Parts: sequence; structure tokens; C-alpha cells
Amino acid sequence: MNTEDFSLRHIGPREADQKLMLQIIGVDSMEQLIHETIPNGIRLKSDLDLDAPMSEQEYLLHIYDLSKKNKVYKTYIGLGYHPTILPAVIQRNVLENPGWYTAYTPYQAEIAQGRLEALLNFQTMVTDLTGMEIANASLLDESTAAAEAMSLLFAVRERDQKKTGINKFFVSENILPQTLSLLQTRATPIGIELVIGSESDFDFSTEYFGAILQYPGKHGQITDIKTFIEKANASRIKVAVAADIMSLIKLEAPGKFGADVVLGTTQRFGIPMGYGGPHAAYFATKTAYKRDLPGRIIGVTKDLNGNRALRMALQTREQHIKRDKATSNICTAQVLLAVMAGMYAVYHGPKGLEFIANKIYDKATTLANALEDLGFEQTNTSFFDTLHIKADAKAIRKIALKNKMNFYYPSKDSVTISLNETATIEDLNTIVSIFAKSIKKDTIVISKISEGNSIEGNLKRHTTFLKEPVFNSHHSETELMRYIKNLERKDLSLNHSMISLGSCTMKLNAAAEMLPLSWFKWGKIHPFVPVNQAKGYHKVLRALEDQLTEITGFAGTSLQPNSGAQGEFAGLMVIRAYHESRDDHHRNICIIPSSAHGTNPASAVMAGMKVVVIKSSEDGNIDVDDLREKAELHKDNLSALMITYPSTHGVYESAIKEITQIIHDNGGQVYMDGANMNAQVGLTNPGNIGADVCHLNLHKTFAIPHGGGGPGVGPICVAKQLVPFLPGNPLIKTGGDQAITAISAAPFGSSLACLISYGYIKMLGASGLKRSTEVAILNANYIKKRLEGSFETLYSGERGRAAHEMIIDCRPFKEHGIEVVDIAKRLIDYGFHSPTVSFPVAGTMMIEPTESESKQEMDRFCDAMIAIKHEIDDISKEDDNNTLKNAPHTLAMITDNEWLLPYTRQHAAFPLEYVRDNKFWPSVRRVDDAYGDRNLVCTCAPIEAYMEEV
Repeated sequence: MNTEDFSLRHIGPREADQKLMLQIIGVDSMEQLIHETIPNGIRLKSDLDLDAPMSEQEYLLHIYDLSKKNKVYKTYIGLGYHPTILPAVIQRNVLENPGWYTAYTPYQAEIAQGRLEALLNFQTMVTDLTGMEIANASLLDESTAAAEAMSLLFAVRERDQKKTGINKFFVSENILPQTLSLLQTRATPIGIELVIGSESDFDFSTEYFGAILQYPGKHGQITDIKTFIEKANASRIKVAVAADIMSLIKLEAPGKFGADVVLGTTQRFGIPMGYGGPHAAYFATKTAYKRDLPGRIIGVTKDLNGNRALRMALQTREQHIKRDKATSNICTAQVLLAVMAGMYAVYHGPKGLEFIANKIYDKATTLANALEDLGFEQTNTSFFDTLHIKADAKAIRKIALKNKMNFYYPSKDSVTISLNETATIEDLNTIVSIFAKSIKKDTIVISKISEGNSIEGNLKRHTTFLKEPVFNSHHSETELMRYIKNLERKDLSLNHSMISLGSCTMKLNAAAEMLPLSWFKWGKIHPFVPVNQAKGYHKVLRALEDQLTEITGFAGTSLQPNSGAQGEFAGLMVIRAYHESRDDHHRNICIIPSSAHGTNPASAVMAGMKVVVIKSSEDGNIDVDDLREKAELHKDNLSALMITYPSTHGVYESAIKEITQIIHDNGGQVYMDGANMNAQVGLTNPGNIGADVCHLNLHKTFAIPHGGGGPGVGPICVAKQLVPFLPGNPLIKTGGDQAITAISAAPFGSSLACLISYGYIKMLGASGLKRSTEVAILNANYIKKRLEGSFETLYSGERGRAAHEMIIDCRPFKEHGIEVVDIAKRLIDYGFHSPTVSFPVAGTMMIEPTESESKQEMDRFCDAMIAIKHEIDDISKEDDNNTLKNAPHTLAMITDNEWLLPYTRQHAAFPLEYVRDNKFWPSVRRVDDAYGDRNLVCTCAPIEAYMEEV
């Protein structure tokens, strides 16, 4: 075996296994299987034009050399991003631990109690610091969270405000520039009018439904939000506050002043800047708005034994259920980063956080005093960490760069300096010397830190926070290490067994791809540093753009969208801008198949489009006649078709080129959802199919790990006519020459995570990428064949083949009283995470093994499924006391003195011999979702808070 060939490490089945699997499937070669699976008319005629593959060692040397092109200066730019200290115990045990970064979204709560608890900690931290009633489990970034706040406040307008069309939203001029850009992107399509101005001049007119404030402001000034919110409330204007979470340790919680939403980023809680992300935003609001709260919410419930358990709450409000009626298309969180930020609070506790915040505040005060002694005017009358100084920006900048320091220069005669937890007295003295030199004065030497005193009394924090035991129990490294391990043991991740989720692609996240994320020359770069300080990043990001452009067959790529849902929205906004550039402002109809992901219609509505649904045929394909009829009916207003390929039903539709041509003939553009791009790479591509834009889930096809539910990255690739409209950024040049406004806060979205996909492509090369796609198809068809006779595959291609995933029909088992969820829970006893349940067809499972799973692991999974089928055969509809209905079986059940169930303990816990060697024990029995929704508790509350009243 060639030990330097990365593809042999990434792809699971060995060559001999592949040959045997092909025989079992009934084909002579891989080429025959691909020929029978993918329509010939869309196959690529040549190989991808990519660099030759690197070995892991070559790649790590290569990425190390690129990291040296980044210049790590002392950075005090602020604007929502700050250097931090990531405790090593969190770096080693969470960020670098596959037990945390390879976990999936916690839809199967019984095997996700660890990260659910970590997220509950995060939510508790957020509600405590903001003074709000409920928080979600994180959003994508601060600017996206601000846009979601605006949308929520628009959705919850009072009845008469909706009736009279009240649509004005006040935006403080102190808002972060990237947030303003994103608010502009999101406001126009849904009919919101932004009014930007000074808080002190706002007239609280009844023409406004809402307002957003920055706390502290972008230049560091702390304004009197208490008075503003009181006046707004009196005028029925709801208020969102974008708050620096570290400052909330010193500043009173906005919720105490009557704010309706408080949002921001938790990046300051130990998360590397990473040239813009990923970071976990936070979003907190009032319980009254829980049905409109975007993103995921973790709630407390109970299991079958009545014991406390956790799960994702209120899922019926999410876009997968509400589709075009949803108020948000957000279907993800930044779980890995939220876990890290929550652990930062657990590790430091309230007293430790107070120490850090006081250190930052006092050093800012000390620096302000020294600069004022030099003769500079510091204009912020009240501040936490950021000083706004009148000075010659050009002169300061020149000297600062020589001293390897970055400040922010909002105008030619002003400089802002945002201090952080890494700043030292030596740093303060260097800053003072830079200012002294700019005016040719002797410097002033700071020898001690002064106590801060600029925060006014009514804005000082008086509310206590983080009193729960979890934030006061794990302050030694030993204790935190054990706590993290305790939670990790409750979660089933890819380091335990296969996670065969259809549509979600849980493939290998190779260690060589992940290692550079911990390197300081990648982590310590602020997204708004001068471009020449980020040359390493720009080489990687430009190369990744070129790689993705080549793979998709398009003309240009934007990496800015930082989730798949944001990629959908970005693609549709680019299409919208294209139509408007041609004076086709009226084109607002978006055609979407009934089988599409729920984010598709939700994204279309966010982009200001009207959704027209088309039917699926009996074989699971798009009904071409229905499509043609509706495209021609709406040809004068047709904007786009949204389509997933291969289809959500796991089939390569042979009519795909006819479908795209119908849309083009009627004046529309074709958006391809990239959820299933991993079934195309190297064999076909969206450009070849006839699409105009697609988003890619880098957390699926290109190996960014799911992290328990995020980060995700969702770049868009576009055809030539759409390149000019790729999204821009107000501070760093990016996008096309007619760029739409921002889609995410950072110019290149979650740049740090993009290193993973860059490495994945560099190490696989064209041949490895193609082989990965082929083996993904081989593995799916192998499982399909092995399950034949036990489970019927719902849809197949014209020659009976599956794509990279397939749907098995579990509805016939209802005659035994068994639902698909029972199979999902019983699989836990066999050591497996369930495949995707009831999507896109209720009562089914969608299975996707990915190319990374070995034949041995797939055989274990198939053995488990077949064994479960035998169990079902022995169950009657009247018998509800059986292994499936009682699944999963916990260690507490198996070791209890009493055993009253009509089957053995051995059959419950060790149904097949292999389970004994690697038993995973769920920490709770089956959870009660309805109970948790009726008794909504989303923080680390005492048990009395979630017990039903007698």
C-alpha cells in the first residue's frame, strides 16, 4: 500500500473489498456501476484541472509555509473581533477532540446528552448576562444575528402595525459597519425601510416598529440605552441591542432595561479570531417570542422513567416544518464554538470573568489617562474597552505598523483602540510611545494600572450572574478536563461508529485537515487587518475559490456565506441582483419541488420571492410536465428554480438538462442546492447540468466537521453572468464589481474553517476526489443490496441504482405497531446513530454511508438493520412492550435489581455479538418531546422549574 496516498486513508473500503462489493451488487467494474447510475448526458468528458495530490506530510509542510506569510501583529481594531486567550484545556479537549467535532446535530437526543448539556450551559450564560428570558443555542455571527433580530421584530409587530403597514426600522449610527451592510441586505427584500441616525435625535415616531442599538457603540461610547428603551417602549417600538458580551460583565444587562432582543458574538470568550470565523453568535429574547426565535433551542424534558433529559425544543417552529411560512431560514448553529465559549465561562466562573473584564476595563482607563496626559483628546465620556482619540490617523498608522500594531482609523483625524484580555503593560507603553512619537513628544511610562471609573451609575451592572453550580465547580484544569470527558461519554460521534445520515454526509474529517486550526498564525488574524498582513490566508482562500470554481464548472466563487442556508439566500440574492440589472425588477417567482429542503422555500421568501411548488412523480423525480406548465404560466415573472441534484430522493434525474432548459427558456435562472454535491465531484457538475448558481456545504462534501451542529460553511459558485454580483464587505474589498451588500459579517465568512476544505482538496487531488464520489455511490448501492428483502428502497434510478444515498420505506411496519422512530431508537442499542428519519418522506429512513466507511463497518450496520427487521417480524400490533418500543436500553435498566420485561437483558443490550466489543450506553431513556414543549425550560434551572404542577 502506498502510505503517502491520502485517498487510501480517506476512503474506507480496501481495493479487495471494493471488488467484492461490486460483485455483490452485480456489476463487473466501478465504471459499469457509475454508467448505470449517472445519465451519460451529464458525465464530464475530462478530468478536473487541479494540482497533483499531496501526501499528508507534504500538505502540513505546505500549509505551515503559507501560515508564515501571515503577519501576526498586536491588534486593537475591535469592531466585534478581539484577540483572546483560549484555555489549553478547552483547546485540547474540545477543539482538537473528534469526540466533540465529529458529532452530528442532536436530533437523536438520547445519544447527545453531553453536547446538549454544554449548549444548555451556553444558553444559561447568555440569558444571565443579557437579562433576557430565553436564548437559542447560537447563531452564525453577530451581524447575522442582528438581521435575525430585525426580522423577528418585524414578524411580531402588533396587529394594527401590520394592518397599517408600519415598516420603518431605526438603526443607530453607532452600529458596526458590517452589521449595517447585512441589515441592508436583509431589509429590502421583505419590505423593511431602514432609517440610520443618531440615538439622541430619534423622535420615537409611531412610523417605526423597531430599533437596534450597539452597546457599547462601534467607537466605544456607552450611550444611555436605558432611557432610549423606556421611550421606545412607551411608543410601542421594540428594541434590539447588539451587546459586547464581555462588557456585560461590567454593564447592566439590557434585558433589565426592557430590551426585546439582545444579541452579539461570544468570540471574546476564548475563540480565535481566525480571520473572521467561525464564532458563535448569541441571541436572547422574551419568552413571548419563542415561536419566532430563529435557530435551535435546547430545552429540558424528561425520559420514559421520568428522569431529567435534554433535547432540541419547539422544532415545529423551524423552517423544515414551516417552509415558506418560516420567519428564518436558519437551520444550524455554531455548536462547537458555542460549546467552547460556554466552557470558557464554566472554567473561569463569574469571579474569573469579572477579573478578566476588570483587567480590560482598567487597562483601557489607564491608557486613556496616559494619552490625555500627552495632550490627546479621548472623546468617549463612558467606555468599557475602546478609546476614540482625536489624532492624525495617517501619522499614527505609519508608526503603529512599524511597531507591528493595528488600530482602527474611522477618519483621517481619529483613531480607535480596543483593548482585550491579552494586552499587557508593555503593550500599553508601546501604544503610548506611538502616539508620543506622532507629535514628537517624549513618551509617558505606565508603571501601574489605574482602576476604571467611566461607567455611569445607572449603567453599571448590579445584577448577579452565573450562580448555577456548573459555573462554580470546575475551575481547576483537572476538574474541567473530567467534566468535558463526562459530557463527551454521553455522545455518539464518528469516533465510535458510522453515522449514516442521508442528506448530511458525515464523512471522515481527517486529522491532517484539522491540525492547522490550532496554529496561532492562522488563529490570531483579525478579519479587518491590512490585506498584506493576511497573505497566507489570501493564498488559501483564492486557491479554494479556484478549486471550487473548477469542481462546479462555473466562473466564480464567494466564500462569504457561513452556512448552507446563508448560501441559499446569497445565491438567490445574486439572482435577484442580476434580474434587477436588466430592469427585470418584477421577476419574483421561485419554483421549488415539493421534496426540497425546508430551507429552500424559507430562503426564497427571505429574498423577496413568491414560492410556487411543483409536484414529484411516482418515481420520486420532478414532474417535468408540471414544471413546464408552471414555468410557462409565470414566464413573465419567473426568477428562479431551486433544485437539488441528485434529487432529495437520492436519484440522478435523467431529465435534468431538459428541466434547466425549460427555466432558461422562460427567463429564469437555475439555483442548485449543493446538499448532494458529494455525488457529483469529478463525475459531473452544476455547470454541466445547466445550473447558474449553486451553494456548497463545505461541512458535507468538503470535510468540514459538523461539530455537533456547526460550524457550517456555504459558499456560492456562479456562472459568468452572475459573477459581478457576488457579495461584498464594507471594510475589505471582496465580491464582484456590482456586489450585493454583505451576507455575513466577515469578508470571507468562516475563513479558519476553510483551511479544512482546502486541505481536503489538496490532498485528494482530481483523482482522489473522483474516486471518493465513486466509492460513495458504491457504498450506498452495497447497503441497498444488503438490505434487499428486509427493507424496500423507495426510489431508484432508471437502472435500479441509488445515488450516494437512498430512502428505505418503514411504513409497512405499522401493521406490527412499529414506527420509524422506534427503529431509530433501537439502532442505539446496536451502537449506531439513526439515519435521517422521515425526510423527505414521512415514515422512511434516508441512508448515506459516505466513502469513508469501511465494508466491515457497513456490514455491522446492515447486520443491525436486518436483526431489527427480524425483531419487528416477531412483534404483533397489540404488543407494545417490546425491544423497539422500549429502546434505547440504558445501563441503569440493565443493571437494575428488577427486570420485568418479556425479553432478556442480553437481547436488550447485546443483541449481536459485535456490540459487546464496543458498547455505547445511552445516558437516558427515550425522551418526551411534548412534555418539554409544554413545560419550556431552556437554562440550567433547578429541578423544581421543570416539574409539572400537581
